[in-house]
Amino acid sequence: MRARRKVFLNDGFSLIELMIAAAIVAILASIAIPSYMSYTHKANRTDATRTMTADAQGLERCYSQYFTYNLDGNGNPVPCPIAAGASASPQGYYTITINIVNPAPPATPASYTITAVPVNSPQTSDSACQSFSLNSSGTQLAADSSGTANTQVCWGST
Repeated sequence: MRARRKVFLNDGFSLIELMIAAAIVAILASIAIPSYMSYTHKANRTDATRTMTADAQGLERCYSQYFTYNLDGNGNPVPCPIAAGASASPQGYYTITINIVNPAPPATPASYTITAVPVNSPQTSDSACQSFSLNSSGTQLAADSSGTANTQVCWGST
């Protein structure tokens, strides 16, 4: 006797099986993509905070040598490695602006404020930290996209 060979016409996936698989992938993506974006925003914030801290250290070194941040008592520039103005952060995610105030003596001492705002993606979509600032007294500030203070989250204190 000859053995009968069974023929299976339905060897593929059914539409229901494909829809279930697509739904599972969509659920996983809806969880993974926002988590990944949050992680990259947090990791890239260090581009701003490190640059601002390094600039502040350079300004303080200059102040310890020349007792000014950028101009001597006669208004002449001092040889400091950090100058007032705007520049890009090393990774290019932020614009760093240094504002130096040198009042005439014996007024209040010279001071500076360093600010950072995002300019390149993905940081422009980081609504939790849209601006950072650091001043000569060491005060760290940050704000979200609505202008509400968010210093602890943005500067990595939490």
